[in-house]
Amino acid sequence: MKSAINIQDQVLNQLRKDNINCTVFLLNGFQIRGQIKGFDNFTVLFECEGKQQLVYKHAISTFVPQRSVQLDMENQQ
Repeated sequence: MKSAINIQDQVLNQLRKDNINCTVFLLNGFQIRGQIKGFDNFTVLFECEGKQQLVYKHAISTFVPQRSVQLDMENQQ
């Protein structure tokens, strides 16, 4: 049986490992620009202008990376 691919975790992990800057849009319209330093099932830790912000995932609308994220989907199945 094939295991389910968790694209969310793969994208967040690649953004973190590659130190890719991204803009994150929150549901209230606020924007956070910075790098992802870590994440778990409920939160994402960002570093913005030398400060860290812990944001709950349910408050996030969209991630917009500064450059494309390369995922290896075939080896994950």
